Amino acid sequence: MYAVIEQGGKQYKIAEGDCINIDLTDISPDAETMELEKVLLINDDKKVKIGTPYIKGAKVVVSFKTNAEESVVKGKKLYPMHMRRRKHSRRRIGHRQKYLQVTVDKIQA
Repeated sequence: MYAVIEQGGKQYKIAEGDCINIDLTDISPDAETMELEKVLLINDDKKVKIGTPYIKGAKVVVSFKTNAEESVVKGKKLYPMHMRRRKHSRRRIGHRQKYLQVTVDKIQA
């Protein structure tokens, strides 16, 4: 059984037990679980449910390692470059995105 969800403008294909990194969202620091309600597709090996755009009543329950504050992880370092041609002007900036690491507990249709 797997599902396709939308979170933070991105789509993820997930199954129960998967560990994924989603965009950092505003949640209480002592939260242990979170419900994602933007479910686009659910496949349970017998039939496929496709939403228009979302499936009504479907949700995915995800949990954090211990709590929400300790589940914040950093992505890899990116180096965007600004350059003006023929001016010998360049600027290199480093950026490191923060993500929320969650584990998928349950997919409810």
